[in-house]
Parts: sequence; C-alpha cells; structure tokens
Amino acid sequence: MSVAILIVSHSHDVARGTADMARQMAGEDVTIAWTGGNADGGLGTSLPQIVAQLDAIWRPEGVAVLVDMGGAETNSEMAIEQLDRARGSSVRICQAPLVEGALMAAAEAASGGTLDEVVRAAEEFMQA
Repeated sequence: MSVAILIVSHSHDVARGTADMARQMAGEDVTIAWTGGNADGGLGTSLPQIVAQLDAIWRPEGVAVLVDMGGAETNSEMAIEQLDRARGSSVRICQAPLVEGALMAAAEAASGGTLDEVVRAAEEFMQA
C-alpha cells in the first residue's frame, strides 16, 4: 500500500476538485480523500469531518494532509491529536500550496515513496 493523501479546504468544490485532479495524475492505486466546507455547506472546515476522513484512509504507511489556509491547518492538527499516538505519529501536515503540493504528493505516493518522501515532494514548492 502507498501513503494516503487527505485534502482539507475551506471550499467543498476546491477540496473535491483538487482530489480529483491528484487522482487523475496518480491513478487509482493512491488513496486520496477530501473534505471541504463547514457543516452548513458554506466556507469553513469541519473537525469531525477531518477526523472521519483520517479514520477512513489511515494506513501504517502514513497519511499526508494538504490544507489551504490557517483554519484548515488548525483543525487538521486537532484531528491528528484525536487519533491514538501510534496512528497520529504517521499523519503529517504538508507545508505546501494545496493544489501543487497535492499533485506532487500524489505522484510521489504513486511511485512508492515513504511518508517523508511524499511530504518532501509536496513541500518542494515552498523552497523555490
């Protein structure tokens, strides 16, 4: 199995579209999940939805999380803290642009990269 990817955005459409694009590039062998928008369907993020998605896609190889803005990162951090220590230690938030980072992370995961390699691939955009 490969590292899984979770897209967290304040927008339902952005999250879904980013996940779809990454899936098209990486193929169906990489698990890519997404969550976006608040519980009322507006802009925002939902901590329970992030936790649910992490539970659904978690695997020992790890999960790389891509976020769009501060609230998405904060809620993702809180979601990771709600996982037991063993599971939470293999979930990492990438400090990367959402779309570009997701595409690079998905490509690296598809090639069999480790969690560190997937995160590094996503974050390369921030070092340019």
